[in-house]
Amino acid sequence: MNNPKIPKRVFHDARKDADFAKLDRETDQTRSPSYKLAFQDTDFLLREDLRPVRFQLELLKPELLMDEAKIGSTFVMYGSARIPEPGRMGNSEDADIATSLEAKSKYYAEARKLAQLASMAPVDADGTRHFVVCSGGGPSIMEAANRGAEDVGKESVGLNIVLPHEQAPNPYVTPSLSFQFHYFALRKMHFLLRARAVAVFPGGFGTFDEFFELLTLIQTGKIKPMPVLLFGADFWDRVVNFEALADEGVINRRDLDIITRVETADEAWAAVQAWYNGGQTMKL
Repeated sequence: MNNPKIPKRVFHDARKDADFAKLDRETDQTRSPSYKLAFQDTDFLLREDLRPVRFQLELLKPELLMDEAKIGSTFVMYGSARIPEPGRMGNSEDADIATSLEAKSKYYAEARKLAQLASMAPVDADGTRHFVVCSGGGPSIMEAANRGAEDVGKESVGLNIVLPHEQAPNPYVTPSLSFQFHYFALRKMHFLLRARAVAVFPGGFGTFDEFFELLTLIQTGKIKPMPVLLFGADFWDRVVNFEALADEGVINRRDLDIITRVETADEAWAAVQAWYNGGQTMKL
């Protein structure tokens, strides 16, 4: 039944009710915090016992906005916030560390190129987009990922986290897809909810955290396998002895097959193509 005389709703929406709540005069009652609409009362929402509600809101907001943006899948890129762009010195007072960081600048270039390749994946007939680049929204490798998408005129996602020190999204994140999180757990969930491929570049504690959680989720069957592309054999073989984990028996040797080792963007994108479409042009 499609009768234009029958209203779609009979209750006012929350925005209109919020407008109605603006009074022309104040009284002792209306000045009390208890009188504020619950969803407009920041002090109330930030109470300790409202944490479950904040969890739900932080889960819902990015989910709804990415649905509205027709993002069907993402290509997630993890990596250091300290590796410089090629041609720039590493940011460290220690000359040796600065040199080491600068030597890894090739991965900035590879992340940028991989983002360009992923961003050109075809769009479904209904406009749903796939392999939309998604980063942590910060500098270095994350910046390279978002920058690569912008290079080819495509949108990309940035998932920033509130930290005690100042942190702003890099300028290449699409503004309408730039999200800020309070909870690390929910940020990591959003990294993987739409992920259909993940590239892991050299990085520190944050990269390790995200990388090893992904390995654990695949290992335990909590999520389906996907391409996990590990850039930088020299770095990873020095800082993690994956073979020793298998030799010691604390992981199964076949768990090492979760990881695909690559060194270039072309290798990585070819591995994704092979995973989903036998190496042919991507058709999802």
